[in-house]
Amino acid sequence: MKPKIKVGLGYDVHRLVEGRQLWLGGIRIPSRLGALGHSDADVLLHAICDAMLGALSLGDIGIHFSDTDQQFKNIDSKILLKRTFDLVRAKRWLVGNVDCALILQSPKIAEFVPQMRVVIAGILEIQEDEISIKATTAEQMGFAGEMKGIEAKAVCLLYQD
Repeated sequence: MKPKIKVGLGYDVHRLVEGRQLWLGGIRIPSRLGALGHSDADVLLHAICDAMLGALSLGDIGIHFSDTDQQFKNIDSKILLKRTFDLVRAKRWLVGNVDCALILQSPKIAEFVPQMRVVIAGILEIQEDEISIKATTAEQMGFAGEMKGIEAKAVCLLYQD
């Protein structure tokens, strides 16, 4: 019998600009630069949304939450994550674990990771130790290394009982 598991990969990227807040993993991170986007531009939560949607072949975040739709203007990405999880649950799937990587030169986020894990685990109805968030610099190369942008990657395992 085929195991009832599926895996999805998510990716998101946003430009960094002055005058915007930086939201990562559902929390505000002190920074002089923030991510530019139609929503709050939380690349981490967007990547997790895409990973869950991808696992179930439901398209991507842009299909479900268009950046041209005014109802999503400046929306809190925790709401997008919850709505995505609701789609997953409606198909009778559960989240097993999420593994994420943030690529940004600055600021350092290690001290904020425990709080991010609490927020994400609460939304996805899993334990904090089932959420992995890692961060790396881009060694001052490319748009992330030059602090022109930020990117996130996520892998999500879904299962059915």
